[in-house]
Amino acid sequence: MKQFLKPKLLSHARQLAKNQRLSVATWNALAASFNNTPQRKFDFFSKNVGLFQVPELKSPDGFKKAKENAMQEGWKLLDRAVNVTPGEETVVLFDELSDTLCRVADLSDFIRCAHPDSEFSEAAADAHLGIGTMVEELNTHMDLYNCIKNVTENKNVMESLDVETQTVANLFMYDFKISGIHLDHEQRQKAVQLHEEILQLTSTFLQQSHSPVAFPKSDLPDEFHSRFKQVGDNLVISSLHSDSADEVIREASYRLYYYTNPETEATLCRLLEARNEVAQLVGFPTFSHRALKSTMAKNPQSVYKFLNTLSERLKPLVKKELDDLKSFKISETPLSTSFQPWDLHYYVNKLKEKKALIDPVLYSSFFSLGDCMNGLSALYSSLFGVTLTAVPVQKGETWNNDIIKLAVVHRTEGVLGHIYCDFFNRPGKPQQDCHFTIRGGRRLRDGSYQSPIVVLMLHLPSASFSQPPLLTPSTVNNLFHEMGHAMHSMLARTRYQHVTGTRCSTDFAEVPSVLMEYFAMDRRVLSSFAKHHKTRETLPLEMINKLCHADKLCATSEMQTQVFYALVDQHFHDDFKPGMTTNQVVDKVHADHYFMQAVPNTSWHLRFPHFASYGAKYYSYLMSRAVASRVWNKCFKDDPFNNEMGQRYRSEMLCHGGGKDPALMFESMLQEDFNLESLVDTLIIDSQS
Repeated sequence: MKQFLKPKLLSHARQLAKNQRLSVATWNALAASFNNTPQRKFDFFSKNVGLFQVPELKSPDGFKKAKENAMQEGWKLLDRAVNVTPGEETVVLFDELSDTLCRVADLSDFIRCAHPDSEFSEAAADAHLGIGTMVEELNTHMDLYNCIKNVTENKNVMESLDVETQTVANLFMYDFKISGIHLDHEQRQKAVQLHEEILQLTSTFLQQSHSPVAFPKSDLPDEFHSRFKQVGDNLVISSLHSDSADEVIREASYRLYYYTNPETEATLCRLLEARNEVAQLVGFPTFSHRALKSTMAKNPQSVYKFLNTLSERLKPLVKKELDDLKSFKISETPLSTSFQPWDLHYYVNKLKEKKALIDPVLYSSFFSLGDCMNGLSALYSSLFGVTLTAVPVQKGETWNNDIIKLAVVHRTEGVLGHIYCDFFNRPGKPQQDCHFTIRGGRRLRDGSYQSPIVVLMLHLPSASFSQPPLLTPSTVNNLFHEMGHAMHSMLARTRYQHVTGTRCSTDFAEVPSVLMEYFAMDRRVLSSFAKHHKTRETLPLEMINKLCHADKLCATSEMQTQVFYALVDQHFHDDFKPGMTTNQVVDKVHADHYFMQAVPNTSWHLRFPHFASYGAKYYSYLMSRAVASRVWNKCFKDDPFNNEMGQRYRSEMLCHGGGKDPALMFESMLQEDFNLESLVDTLIIDSQS
């Protein structure tokens, strides 16, 4: 093909290849694994090891076999559990039963949404449904309930158990209680029906909250017809177009996309009612009380105190930011007379660009994915004595050819676990950055440890002929965040998989991931790995300072918005009554806690899926950020590579997963009381520093 290339084009291609070779020469094995285009060869002779090296999962049919094996083993473990003398062995058997089912259910749950082959995804969905059906049956199994009840309600037995075993026993008992097993037959049946209805309503609301909205073209001004997607005689709006420089588009999108939908309103109202009904049926005043029982916050009163106090402290700071944004808009568009909700996102980003002079394209040249992974590995080596090592993927082990497998290796403990990195864009891939637990860690009966397996899913560009995958500052932040979840799973060393790693209270689960965001925006950490992918120049200090400064711009208004969302979520699940509308709740909270005016005939909350997925726990992100900020400022701010503090962080927080009260972990780590007022102080200071 070379003879068809023009001389200049050929010269340019040669130079690109030379630059690529120069860059590759400076990358170590870890960086090269992420920066090079995956070269997975056709392998006709090696043995297919099955997805995640599970032998049954060599083909879609294997999911049925894996499900049947798990269910068969599960019934055997149940039989042993109900016949053993109540005590520690009861809890161990419960956890083994949970692990047996979770290893199939969690893996299937991931494959059903991530595998590009519909035969695999459908087979995985069937397996997941089958395990879920068995779990529902176990949740109403009276013999199983009685055997854990005989542990948790026997004072002498409980006192003979260690703290983690007590915690796990109580969690299993709590799962039974919220399913309504202790109720009489009629009430138990009602609880089952409500749980089934809640599952369906949750699924429906999630779907409705993301659905595009269509309006007849004849109902809208002609000038809109060319600005939105047309399908037949309708205009379709599928987003807010928040980044559009055209205010007309932003306003129209806001008003139309958030236009109150009676069907979605009915779904959310019934979901809130059903959640409250089932909570009261099983003995809680409200759904919020049920949801918060095992969290750091403990109860709705503490959440309200935290959020209301934070809101009051933020108000004067937000007013100044809002005045700045209004002035900035006038400077950009002198004829404008007001600052509206559809302006907020757009002008916050514009202000950050102007004040910090942040050009994501310019910065991305210093953030190749391989260099970022090197930076994470070096950081983890300093803090915990672990490194990230790319290991070969065997035939049939992954669901796509560009998956990179990492071993997390401790310098004395050996391999702690494995992370499968599903980082690159592909058609049909779920549009979310997230962490999936495939197999939880736990101590086995022979004293060895069942190593954890997790998947990290991101949405990054793949390597090209001319350059490696390059990340923007925001995607670097996302990478560090998700790696925080992964390392929580890797570094935990719980006895029971039921509480391993991220299987902890929601308001603590985000602490390790949010803490990693502080490392990602630290000047010393950035200087250690951010290098130009061609010249290998270190990211200049001036650019680092601008990036760190931009991270704090408009922080208080963004935080106040999160407080608003969290308070709406709390009121929805604490004092929503039949006959009320969701707008009644939102309008009241809006009047007291939000700084932008409400827009008539719109209902933003009907487009907010977190009300379904978090359910009274949306405050968790703010509380986790407060705890992470305390840990950062007290333990790592002076030295982000401090091994002594890293080891302390692992032993006092990460290793326990959900096996210890998070408030006690906070107190052990920081040597101070868990205090809501101090957490608020921390967030206020953090937003201003």
